[in-house]
Amino acid sequence: MAEGDAGSDQRQNEEIEAMAAIYGEEWCVIDDCAKIFCIRISDDIDDPKWTLCLQVMLPNEYPGTAPPIYQLNAPWLKGQERADLSNSLEEIYIQNIGESILYLWVEKIRDVLIQKSQMTEPGPDVKKKTEEEDVECEDDLILACQPESSVKALDFDISETRTEVEVEELPPIDHGIPITDRRSTFQAHLAPVVCPKQVKMVLSKLYENKKIASATHNIYAYRIYCEDKQTFLQDCEDDGETAAGGRLLHLMEILNVKNVMVVVSRWYGGILLGPDRFKHINNCARNILVEKNYTNSPEESSKSLGKNKKVRKDKKKNEH
Repeated sequence: MAEGDAGSDQRQNEEIEAMAAIYGEEWCVIDDCAKIFCIRISDDIDDPKWTLCLQVMLPNEYPGTAPPIYQLNAPWLKGQERADLSNSLEEIYIQNIGESILYLWVEKIRDVLIQKSQMTEPGPDVKKKTEEEDVECEDDLILACQPESSVKALDFDISETRTEVEVEELPPIDHGIPITDRRSTFQAHLAPVVCPKQVKMVLSKLYENKKIASATHNIYAYRIYCEDKQTFLQDCEDDGETAAGGRLLHLMEILNVKNVMVVVSRWYGGILLGPDRFKHINNCARNILVEKNYTNSPEESSKSLGKNKKVRKDKKKNEH
């Protein structure tokens, strides 16, 4: 029993970290010990018309055998509309028993708000953020778009044609905007992959760059969908940053990405960051996955989590 509780606690912590990385300031910790959280959801981040706050408490049995305890807070949400939304959330839970579902819940609510905003009825007054406020918030996490010259210079000219021979050629590699915090810098690199050999090729190519090769850690994770067996081939590597690879892979699972590899390089600046380092690693990964359009719609995520639960671990064992 104790072992089961420990497993649930670990899965909860991984999901909480992933949600914080995905939603940033929209995610709020109300009581960390009691596992109570709140997320502000709107139909449009830049110009919100309809907004709702979802408050959740994670019981010890979640996600194994019990759903999150939730409360929907919005002055306009009443009667049948509230009942319909609640039924939708409970249906998502039933379809994905034993799985982490907070992401699916949030995006389902967002989808409802978007549909509502497309109706002719005017929305309630919502205070809009100014550009200056947005920039000030982003400055805490995102380095101005000035990657290190040696990293910025990486450019690969790869043919877009896809033949069987080219499947094992080096795929194109993209590089994200670095995040700097207390002299530590984090940067994500992304490449489409369809076989483990390409994973090795991408790593080899990245390590040809002296800046990346000198990073304190190069954490990575990948997910490859095997069409014939309808399973995922996936694996991760901490590279000395304990549990970072597993957390990165968990984020990719929640976002339901496939046929892609993400490497996050960290250059340690001499100041310990504590749990913030995992937030930055996931933020880097999430940003580049969104930028390159690897994230799916909530409906596709729900179908995938409900039907494609088979996952095949790559033969390589993690060292950390």
